[in-house]
Amino acid sequence: MTDIHETDRDGLRELIRSCAFDLKLPLVRRDIDLLIQQSADEQWNLWRFTAELLRREKENRSENQRRHRIKNAGFPQLRYLNEIDTDALPADARKALPTLETLDFIKNGRNLILYGNPGTGKTHLATALGIAACNAGHSVLFTSVPRLLTQIRECRNALTLRSLENKFERYDMVICDEFGYVSCDKAGAEMLFNHLSLRTDKKTTVVTTNLAFNRWNEIIDDKVLVTAMVDRLTHKAILLNMTGKSYRMKETQEMMTMIR
Repeated sequence: MTDIHETDRDGLRELIRSCAFDLKLPLVRRDIDLLIQQSADEQWNLWRFTAELLRREKENRSENQRRHRIKNAGFPQLRYLNEIDTDALPADARKALPTLETLDFIKNGRNLILYGNPGTGKTHLATALGIAACNAGHSVLFTSVPRLLTQIRECRNALTLRSLENKFERYDMVICDEFGYVSCDKAGAEMLFNHLSLRTDKKTTVVTTNLAFNRWNEIIDDKVLVTAMVDRLTHKAILLNMTGKSYRMKETQEMMTMIR
């Protein structure tokens, strides 16, 4: 690169930063001096400099988008697949985990139902798969079933339900946590059924529940609706029995042993 007068260099630097700001290129704006210095030190030509500048900007943008997807998903905690103690997982989950990690079930729009007693890793596994999906470029929503019902009711009262439905339908993966902890009245059950039905055979819905399917009528007092909901959710779905020893109970017992 030819030498540029110091005054001209300062002016060009400000012009680059101004253009980078307008074009929403934060890495260019932030690191232009470092890149110019590196290009001089390593004697890059203009082709190499331009390619490196754009490559780094693209990587920076991809990383920001990844973080944005995770933040917007609404995970209550960040849990990762590499943190899962596979030996402690129930047999069904341990066997299915390698296949689930490929995320092919999301590409194929298949649902995932994790059912079993509390404390066996259902929410951890669902969250970890959700974060892996975010990292792979998928849009994800994490919500508890009680929170989703509250949101549906609020949007219905505010006459914004259609907007919520459109957004809910577009997510590549929706995780509905804690189904079965709070009972639904008939109106709530119908709203939940209608909402989940928007995604049937199109996008992935993950449900974690402490109840086997034959006990869903304990929280929804409408056998016809329960049958229809189970039919919609389980069609071509992956069903994992997560019944096992509670992680939390195990940790409590270990803690008590240490105290003694």
